[in-house]
Amino acid sequence: MSIKSLPFLLVLMITLMGCFSKKLSMTPTQELKDAKDLIANSSLLSDILKQHPQYFDSLLGRNDVWQIKIIYTQVDRRASNKPVFKNHYFNIDSKQYFYPASTVKMPTAFLALQRLNELKITGLDKNTTMITDAAHSRQDAVYNDPNSPDGRPTIANYIKKIFLVSDNDAYNRLYEFLGQEYINNTLHKMGFDSAQIIHRLNISRTEDENRHTNPVKFYDTSSRVVYQQPLVASRLVYQARNTFLGRGYLSGDKVINQPFDFSKKNRFSLTDLHSILQTVIFPKAISKKHRFNLTNDDYQFLLRYMSMTPQESDFPQYDSSYNGAYVKLLMYGGKGELDSNLRIFNKEGDAYGFLTDVAYVVDFKNNIEFFLSANIYCNSDEIFNDDHYDYETVGYPFLKNLGMAVYEYELQRKRKRIPDLSTFQLQDSK
Repeated sequence: MSIKSLPFLLVLMITLMGCFSKKLSMTPTQELKDAKDLIANSSLLSDILKQHPQYFDSLLGRNDVWQIKIIYTQVDRRASNKPVFKNHYFNIDSKQYFYPASTVKMPTAFLALQRLNELKITGLDKNTTMITDAAHSRQDAVYNDPNSPDGRPTIANYIKKIFLVSDNDAYNRLYEFLGQEYINNTLHKMGFDSAQIIHRLNISRTEDENRHTNPVKFYDTSSRVVYQQPLVASRLVYQARNTFLGRGYLSGDKVINQPFDFSKKNRFSLTDLHSILQTVIFPKAISKKHRFNLTNDDYQFLLRYMSMTPQESDFPQYDSSYNGAYVKLLMYGGKGELDSNLRIFNKEGDAYGFLTDVAYVVDFKNNIEFFLSANIYCNSDEIFNDDHYDYETVGYPFLKNLGMAVYEYELQRKRKRIPDLSTFQLQDSK
């Protein structure tokens, strides 16, 4: 019987099964991009959510408000221990904008290490002293870093702070080192088309000020300049967008009753963020075009600090107000201490009511691993800049419960082979 003679509904079912539950014969990036414009839901993810009605029914009943998006990747292993991925999606819609907040720090950190490798300058690496000057309107000069062991600012210490506590100034220094054109053009060449990283974080700057990035110098241990770059003015052509959200925003003490303009705010789709994390966790499983130009030492460095908790770090040092789960939202909601058998390699972000976490979870005791990324819009009153967001009451509990629901499913999921997870059992070096 030819496929043309099959009933329409059966053909549709076969098509959807192929879209949502296929083993990867292509790269994770390619499959995720095939899903970019799909809104239909994975039956598996829907079933997992339905098994916990006390946590999810009230949210899913109003998903027009919460705009929940989820990507779940199962990881199985071949006899060689090579990973095989199976992706599941919930409410993935490339046309529905969300503000990526601090998640843009993740690709920026990866690119900073890549840029150092591309420069190929003797004496220039992630531990070289980096001095940031000021040469344009409202630029910040940085000559020391009180959070480093010897007070020197370095790419390494900035990346540590990004993953340990999501430090905004650390991201801003890397943004200024790389510049708009390098960041965005490089990500687009790698296939991450949604990327639009066009401004600093946690400080208000004009478009012109964000286009201008600071002069930077790198010094060796004898105070000799090994590399320098001048003030740079970006000529990046922004993709035309018309992104207005909500019903109002706070300006000063006054509510402006019109949608808030996100058209020139950073943008990064959940599918691209999910893919980017996969490229660093499993670089050998990804085609060369889609992965970063990083050394083995770079990968080990990133794995260590993406999974380290603030209290495990000697430098930078953090007091007890930074708990073990401080930036671990999936499974923990950012509160408490992590199970000693678990490692979570992730980057989260929250701003303007948008809450996101992108994570790879490993359980060494039970030999399980999976990727999970999710976003929820925690702004039920649709007023921006008023600091009245639903993070505590809705967002953090949702990500905690979602992470636990998928983790519990993984605990009982049958695997043909036990994975060798030794790559992720990092030494205690701080």
